[in-house]
Formats: sequence, C-alpha cells, structure tokens
Amino acid sequence: MSETKGRLRGQLSRWASAPHEEAMELQRDTVKSGCSSISNAPDRELVTVQGTLRTVTLRPRGGVPALEAELYDGSGTITVLWLGRRRIAGIYPGRSLQVQGRIGVHDGVRIIYNPRYQLRS
Repeated sequence: MSETKGRLRGQLSRWASAPHEEAMELQRDTVKSGCSSISNAPDRELVTVQGTLRTVTLRPRGGVPALEAELYDGSGTITVLWLGRRRIAGIYPGRSLQVQGRIGVHDGVRIIYNPRYQLRS
C-alpha cells in the first residue's frame, strides 16, 4: 500500500510541475530570442513577443470574420486578432509563434490587432 502511495505521489508531483517547467522553458526562449515578455511588454508601443498558441477561434466582429488566438509565453497571455481572416495556414493551437505589433486594451483584455507574425519551429 505504501509503495502505491509513493508512486501516485511521484506521478502527481511530475504532473503538477510540468506546467511550471513549460513556463520556464518558454521564458528562456523569449529571453534568448531578444523578445519582450508578455507580462512586461508596454501597451501602445511596438513590441515583439513570442510564445505558444493556446487557443485559436473564429469570432466574427461587427459582421467581419476575425481569427482570434491566445498567445502564452510563460509570463502571461495576450490575445492576437487578425481581422478579415477565417483561417491562416500554420496557425493552430500548440504552434510556436513570434508576433510584432502594438498592444491595445479592449474590455480589459490586452490585444494585438493584425500583427506581423513568424512561425517558429
């Protein structure tokens, strides 16, 4: 019984630390590439941030199609929005991406509209 508890405890520990390790790796990649971290990127200034896409959703805005994605870099998340697009080749959850644009705030959410982007390996 004690051995089973030990294995279970070890598995839970590895599972709980996985997101933390992923966040640390993403932050190291951000620093190495010379990009700003999302949490420290200033609003209304041209910034370059990178991370992993967590979600990609088609959300029409004002009758216009809009592709919305959530970018995560280990320090925080930011919404990336391409207006007039239904899909973009290579943009899908789990994909690593570098974006450049100005961060705005809409309804308390930080957004980069129509950013330049580069797919990362």
